[in-house]
Amino acid sequence: MTTDSQNSVPQGLLFVFGRVFVPFALGYFLSYMYRTVNAVLGPILGTELGIDAVAIGLLTGAYFFAFAAVQIPLGMALDKFGPRRTQTVLLAVAAAGAFLFSQGDSTLELAMARALIGVGVSGCLLASFKIFALWMPKQKLPLVNGLLLACGGAGVMASSSPVQAAVELMGWRHLFHIIALATLVVAVIIFVIVPERRATGEPNNLADQIRGLTEIFRSRIFWSVAPLVMTAQAAWMSTQALWFGPWLRDMAGLDADAAATTLFIGGIGMVLGYASLGWLTERLSRIGISVGLVAGIATAIFIGVQLLLAFNAALPAWVLTAAFAYTGGAPTIFYASLTQKFPVAMAGRVNTSLALFTFSLAGLLQLAMGAMLDFFPATAGGYTETGYLIAFGGWATFQIICFGWFLLARRQT
Repeated sequence: MTTDSQNSVPQGLLFVFGRVFVPFALGYFLSYMYRTVNAVLGPILGTELGIDAVAIGLLTGAYFFAFAAVQIPLGMALDKFGPRRTQTVLLAVAAAGAFLFSQGDSTLELAMARALIGVGVSGCLLASFKIFALWMPKQKLPLVNGLLLACGGAGVMASSSPVQAAVELMGWRHLFHIIALATLVVAVIIFVIVPERRATGEPNNLADQIRGLTEIFRSRIFWSVAPLVMTAQAAWMSTQALWFGPWLRDMAGLDADAAATTLFIGGIGMVLGYASLGWLTERLSRIGISVGLVAGIATAIFIGVQLLLAFNAALPAWVLTAAFAYTGGAPTIFYASLTQKFPVAMAGRVNTSLALFTFSLAGLLQLAMGAMLDFFPATAGGYTETGYLIAFGGWATFQIICFGWFLLARRQT
């Protein structure tokens, strides 16, 4: 691995943590706030703008569609220009999108602003994965990736009860002014603090980039896990980002404040889940248990939790929420598994290729769940148990099929 002159700085644990991990973790924290804030804002925007579930799904899904649309060029940029410069530019775009969202007065304006935010935070996770692959040993990637994802859980916590309180105090428009400013500050921190580091074998031109993508898309290893990751992670993102809030209202019977508190508990579960799954995966890999196997088992448990939600299991709402949040990060373990199986110089394109399908599917799932819930409206407002059963349970069935493919393909490879 080759590096530039900035790498003459000592590369101890504190150096990597303070100048590499923390700045990118701050960006990922904000990206998760952006992703999940509509679970609280959705009902508020619906009342203020007078829009139905499909429109709210479109408004929220615009983030995922835009996020997915830039994944291939994002992977190329990460491998060509490096995560530091790429992330700085993108977070500036996200800050602009947040400001425009605060000014929106229609569904179209808000959806366009959400799309711009989606573009801006499209690299928060994968740029982090890329720079960690540059600075840290491969065997440590599941652990450090898990710690990063735990910071996303903190973002979920911030977008629940704190957002509800901030909206009541100052309104959602002023809240987004503050979030936009914070995003711009993090962009500056990354540009100023994070040192540059490059890998050997990085692409020199577009032809090299395309050859690398072709190698990825022709890889049996990639396609052995992609369908399962796509369907499971899309379920996690689309449900958590929007439809979990309505489920707490309609199925658990919680008011807005109680639902926000329960989502805050879910954020705690997410932090613990990502951190512990990352730690457990790294520990088990030391005794020969593969990262892919751990990811598969954890994802199977996550699918089981979704079935509990679909059938409205007789458990306290906070228990189901915490279980869903704790296990929801399981599909992301596959990113570390795939990164280990390709050269570091291709890490950006490997991860963004997987994210392309995942976020595209998450955006479509937002709309599909909204349409299904609208098809079974409750007479007193909200949605019915049948709608949630078909929306949540139907998608869990797709994941079970993809899990079967994962087992079959794993045996063959």
